Amino acid sequence: MRFDTPAGQNPIDGQTIVGQPHRRVDGALKVTGTAPYAYERHDAATDPAYGWIVGATIARGRVTRIDAAAARRASGVLAILTTLEYDAAPPGFRTTLRLFGGAEVRHYHQAVALVVAETFEEARAAALLVHVDYEAEPARCDLAAEAGKAEPIADRDNPDYPVVDRIGAFEAALADAPVTLDEIYTTPDQTHAMMEPHATTAAWRDGKLTIWTSAQVVSWHRNSLAQALGIAKEDLRLDAPFIGGGFGSKLIMRSDALLSALGARAVGRPCKVALQRPLIANNGTRRAGTIQRIRLGATHDGRLTAIGHHSLNGNLSGAYAEAAIAPTRLIYAAPNRELSMRLATLDLAEGNDMRAPGEAPGLMALEIAMDEMAEKLGIDPVAFRIRNDTQVDPRKPHRQFSERHLIECLQLGADRFGWARRNPVPGAVGDGCWLVGMGMAAGFRQNLLMPSGARVRLEQDGRLSVETDMTDIGTGSYTILAQTAAEMMGVPIEAVTVRLGDSDYPEAAGSGGQFGANNATSGLYAACVALRASVAARLGFNAEDVAFADGRVTAGSRSVPLRDAVETGPLTAEDRITYGDLDKEFVQATFGAHFAEVAVNRFTGEMRVRRMLAVIDAGRVLNPLTARSQVIGAMTMGVGSALMEALVVDTRHGFFINHDLGGYEVPVHADIPHLDVVFLDHPDPVSSPMKAKGIGEIGLCGAAAAVANAVYNATGIRVRDYPITLDKLLDRLPRAA
Repeated sequence: MRFDTPAGQNPIDGQTIVGQPHRRVDGALKVTGTAPYAYERHDAATDPAYGWIVGATIARGRVTRIDAAAARRASGVLAILTTLEYDAAPPGFRTTLRLFGGAEVRHYHQAVALVVAETFEEARAAALLVHVDYEAEPARCDLAAEAGKAEPIADRDNPDYPVVDRIGAFEAALADAPVTLDEIYTTPDQTHAMMEPHATTAAWRDGKLTIWTSAQVVSWHRNSLAQALGIAKEDLRLDAPFIGGGFGSKLIMRSDALLSALGARAVGRPCKVALQRPLIANNGTRRAGTIQRIRLGATHDGRLTAIGHHSLNGNLSGAYAEAAIAPTRLIYAAPNRELSMRLATLDLAEGNDMRAPGEAPGLMALEIAMDEMAEKLGIDPVAFRIRNDTQVDPRKPHRQFSERHLIECLQLGADRFGWARRNPVPGAVGDGCWLVGMGMAAGFRQNLLMPSGARVRLEQDGRLSVETDMTDIGTGSYTILAQTAAEMMGVPIEAVTVRLGDSDYPEAAGSGGQFGANNATSGLYAACVALRASVAARLGFNAEDVAFADGRVTAGSRSVPLRDAVETGPLTAEDRITYGDLDKEFVQATFGAHFAEVAVNRFTGEMRVRRMLAVIDAGRVLNPLTARSQVIGAMTMGVGSALMEALVVDTRHGFFINHDLGGYEVPVHADIPHLDVVFLDHPDPVSSPMKAKGIGEIGLCGAAAAVANAVYNATGIRVRDYPITLDKLLDRLPRAA
């Protein structure tokens, strides 16, 4: 099915099942511990060996020698694979890294050996006996120190934008503006800190490979691994039915998948490899830290006349930039603009996708700047944002937004949160030993469209089975796909079985970039349209005239049970959704308004988030229950970004010191109050036949800045370097009476 005109009325609009708050159909498997994850596939791979990765202890240089003799003699050891014994594997999709092979070391904890043994404990013990010699080179790992060598770089995911994106006469407009702002903001390196580590179980049989792995996008992993192993992708089956979180870290193949396959081939039996938790931060990917300069010019009545946003970050040579300027292109109106990015070479773990790449760190800076500018102008922060809303693409004014209700988000959020009670004077509200403040920020995230396929089968017992290589990373994919099939075919959700994550199934969009739900359900919609036509033909109906409801097929005065269509055998249909050029006519995006109330201890600087609200505009909400889960999870991540999360670099050795969950702080239950979420009801017919848009990341975009602005309102202390930790407040807190 090609989607190239806005959707009209269709069966999903009935919303008898889609749009309703159904509980997760896979919930029982999760809470009983029977959902099969990659490292636990005892049902599929019997008698596995265990691999332990040895990581490099330099950040840059070459491996000159590996002495594994003692390790080979250790108890239970079956094989030791060293990087010097293999050619460097070609980089996979969306990465510049060679995950194993060759002598070159490009970052700390790069895999240099794999120890394979009978048990996990024996592999771990033997790994300590592997001795690696290096020829080290000075590591470049300080972004500020390397800033002078940074080079301009294009946006990987939006290559049509100029490297230096200018509209109008920015410098002249800024010079003429009666009110201006020019500030520097920094965001730190971050790690994904998902619950399940990168993990793979691999098994070869008759020259063909099966891997059970934790992959957000099945096809990306499969193609990259086949390339790295030098085999045809048809000889590789990947199975990922359940994934314990990813946040972008599992979009692309990591070294666990490659090394488990190599290990299994070396020992002639299944092999399990997980990135041990202390290895993930340096061996995996990260959200790259940024240094952002934002300049704003405005008239006295609060109209922006100039926006400048320049972002610097660091990455491996040949890698990509964190596109922090992305939201600034489209969120506010201003006739004169200048946006650009520069990239410095750093010998750290590769900077790559992490939840809401670009928009999340970009809005952490921009939405503080907007707050500061509103204060300079003496205008309420909500009103200032409303005054500078745009309904068109500032670069291409002929492109309107398909659905944009940011003003409604802001107004409804302000009313529901009690924003009118906010004291605009910083540090003016106290509650015992606490200073209390309110803050807000706008949210923006583009809606990404990707082809996606599915297969649906009507069984003779009247049940439906759905197959697609779409994944569920804890987001609710199983449930919304079951809802879609049930709605389209007129059966209860309990009559639908959904199977996911197998490369033998039709290729889907996968999970990431908040593109999964809308595209995957649209692919299934296409397959169900084909199945409806087959059912109608077998029953002697005109496919355009029939309605499917309550297990029956009806047209006019004639109504027959759906099961009658499969008396002679099951019916199967397969199709995929592809997209035309509507994006040339319309901008598609999601929007949010975030509000936060924060208390700061006037003596210790301790910060406590008391309440938060997000009002979200993201098209049709397919399942309010799972959607709310996504948004409150994102808001929680926003609290972490604002107040605690940061990878700390040891500039002597070029690695992240706090590379485990003991040292990398994320919010815990005691940090998070009740979070309130409101969804606007504005289906978007330009997005897809589902009229939905992405929802998994908009809850993060702007959330951190709302907390930061609340801290400022509470204390009068403006912190522009995330995270806002108490040491950045202590010497500037207002004196207690």
